[in-house]
Amino acid sequence: MKKVIIYSQETCPPCHKEKIWLKENGIEFEERDIRKNDQYLQELIELGAAATPATIIKDDDSEEVILGFDQAKLAQILGV
Repeated sequence: MKKVIIYSQETCPPCHKEKIWLKENGIEFEERDIRKNDQYLQELIELGAAATPATIIKDDDSEEVILGFDQAKLAQILGV
């Protein structure tokens, strides 16, 4: 099973859209609000991201990072 982590913040419309899309497609995810936890902000920076959302999709063999709400790429990787 793939683990989905989304780095987001409350004032980010694309973040809200991605979370709604994930819920509508029955995909569980862990949300990491970069404004509520400085460690999450540091992790976001280490990913090379300058904005939210940034999403990590992990499975046993790989880790994929998606910057921005790229619905087509998310659907492809998650098999939706």
